[in-house]
Amino acid sequence: MRKIILTMSVSLDGFIEGPDRQIDWHLVDDELHSHFNEWLRPMGAFLSGRVTYELMAGFWPTADSDPSSTRPMVEFAGIWRDMPKIVFSRTLERADWNTTIMRDVDVEEIMALKAQPGGDLVLGGADLAAAFMQHDLIDEYRVYVHPILIGRGKSLFRASDAKISLRLVETRAFGNGVVLLRYQRSGAPSAG
Repeated sequence: MRKIILTMSVSLDGFIEGPDRQIDWHLVDDELHSHFNEWLRPMGAFLSGRVTYELMAGFWPTADSDPSSTRPMVEFAGIWRDMPKIVFSRTLERADWNTTIMRDVDVEEIMALKAQPGGDLVLGGADLAAAFMQHDLIDEYRVYVHPILIGRGKSLFRASDAKISLRLVETRAFGNGVVLLRYQRSGAPSAG
């Protein structure tokens, strides 16, 4: 069965974006972007909410034609375009770039999606992550901690009564100071 893997960048104080949705503090250099490309290339689909999807769709479809794009950015543009995408939205009417719209996080539909053949499913976005956590659907957490305190903004995790035991399966420090903390659910089989 495929895993659902939450992947997010956060500030050291736990925010995914500033109070006005700023993400200009993300330190994504060529080393980190190459790591993302290597890891994301074999995935089965990107799962995101409308805001994340629209942010990505506003840049990545043509990023490889921009002369200022780095080699890892050019590579990711192709990965993003080709990857099946599922956007969860009650308001989005249509989506391009190999994208399917789902209106709600339906546990039976998500379990059927996990049971399909193919690579793991990458989940992005705090609001969507909260919905998946509420239904206990996340198998792995890949948190990229950036060496900055931004003071306020949107937190990665909402307050919850849920207690989910995890085990650390990987750490990695990048040259720019970003640290990957990779956790899997306790009792889940370890995978690469």
